[in-house]
Amino acid sequence: MGKLIPKDNADFEVSISNHSIIRAIIAVTMAVVLYSAIAKSVNTLVLIGVAFFLALALNGPVRWLASHLPGKKRGDRSLATTISIVVILGLLIGFLAAIVPPLIKQTTNFAQAIPGLIQDANDKSTTVGGFVDRYKLQPQIDKMSGQLSSKLDDIGSSALSTLSKVGSSIFATLTVLVLTIMMLIEGPTWLRMFFEMVPEKRRPRARKLARDMHKVVQGYVNGQVTLAALASVPILITLLIMGVSYPLALMVVVFICGLIPMVGHTIGAIIVTIVASFHSLTAAIVVLTVYFAYQQVENYVLQPKIQSNSTNMSPLLVFLAVIIGVNFGGLLGGLVAIPVTGCVRILILDYLERRNVLSTTTVKDAKTEGGKI
Repeated sequence: MGKLIPKDNADFEVSISNHSIIRAIIAVTMAVVLYSAIAKSVNTLVLIGVAFFLALALNGPVRWLASHLPGKKRGDRSLATTISIVVILGLLIGFLAAIVPPLIKQTTNFAQAIPGLIQDANDKSTTVGGFVDRYKLQPQIDKMSGQLSSKLDDIGSSALSTLSKVGSSIFATLTVLVLTIMMLIEGPTWLRMFFEMVPEKRRPRARKLARDMHKVVQGYVNGQVTLAALASVPILITLLIMGVSYPLALMVVVFICGLIPMVGHTIGAIIVTIVASFHSLTAAIVVLTVYFAYQQVENYVLQPKIQSNSTNMSPLLVFLAVIIGVNFGGLLGGLVAIPVTGCVRILILDYLERRNVLSTTTVKDAKTEGGKI
């Protein structure tokens, strides 16, 4: 046991037992080990998080489908889950079959046209060559030609790297799919086991908290789907007006990217603008401008409003949650920021109600649309 005694002989002393020192060392060691484990498992945690949100999004349709199955199969979540997954995979395969071959064809045509474009740029008798000569752009053209040649020389290694990334993406997709199926099938069983471990007198409150938090997460998922659908409408209209090829397939791309908070629309804008550039430079500029304008409206108007209504949180709290989540956890942080904040809010409201800090009426009003805290 150690003692700390001040030099001025004050009438107090601080004693730290050896047992407390050992416990502190163990706690610090466990914290370091836990942090290291989480840091090394971040990719796995991302896959689990994505599967969890997919399971929550599909839980409603699966439950409805299971309750409407005919005969003895009624209530069979395994069969309902299988049907739902097969439908989703069918839509995904159809989408890929509609968009991938045309994109490959257009990219190949663009690559084959590059040498002709470079030749036109070097020929002063052509319109492009005259423009290059007038504005003294030949050094930049030569530099771009050299860079392009270098890239073409490395196409073999780039293709191998791309195949490796595609293989990794396929493995991650299959992992998420399997985890989602397992969560959908075993989720009710795990919930029953959890509630059985809760003392009987606390079960009603625990069930109420779980129900409220589920509503928040489900509301967030529904809100994000709504935002993604809203984003696809103006982009589809713009693509149709500009005459860009495969507008419906690109609309699906916008919808899928829109499901990812904060950075999803940036990814979607890049993809759609590149495809539009194959049609014309004007189309690419118009599409990018419309996409950028809509993104600002969604980030500062639509998302806070829709997510606040679906999760019963104030727009300010939703906006702060997304900003803090992205700064701390990047893409995963932005993905889970709103539902996590909503669940923490439910727990805080329940704690304040139990401590009689807030009345039952105030808490009830805060959990219903129109009474946001």
